[in-house]
Amino acid sequence: MLLLSVILFGCQPEDLENDISSNAPNQVLFLKVDYTTNTFQGGTILGFSKQTKTFSVVSDYMPPGDVGRLTLIYKELDEKIFSGTINWAGLGKMDFPEKLEPASSFKIDPLKTYWLPKNGYENLFNPSDSKLNYEKPWSAIQQLVKVREFLTENPDQKIKLFLYTPTVDKSNTQDWCWIIFLKK
Repeated sequence: MLLLSVILFGCQPEDLENDISSNAPNQVLFLKVDYTTNTFQGGTILGFSKQTKTFSVVSDYMPPGDVGRLTLIYKELDEKIFSGTINWAGLGKMDFPEKLEPASSFKIDPLKTYWLPKNGYENLFNPSDSKLNYEKPWSAIQQLVKVREFLTENPDQKIKLFLYTPTVDKSNTQDWCWIIFLKK
């Protein structure tokens, strides 16, 4: 009976999901950084069962009349890696991934060396073609052990990122955030 209880109640669905994601043969690190403070807020590992040599991202964008939507797709797998609404006169929200691990869950490399991506950055979504400073959000995450692990495994990758703006109001940037992707 005790064994049955452990089997039934010992693993929560999120534990299984995290375990699968961390052991998946193809992994994408998803990180979120606050736009106004450049503070790392959290992240997750998206796990996929099929391995790919490349990591291309395409966007599916519906501009906000009242409510718009942005979805990013891992092209080679036709798998969603981000989805969120964008409100014209309110506040949209990220709805995929549904849950992020808090920043405190991520270990920081005790070495104080600063790592730069060898091949720079690729902005995945910038409809207004704004000039953006990618070094600020990068500085917030480059010391994370997971970031260094993914860069070590795939050193030639461009860091994929974009500025998620759940509201169109440019005077209300406190809810904006950087979304950053690295592939293992």
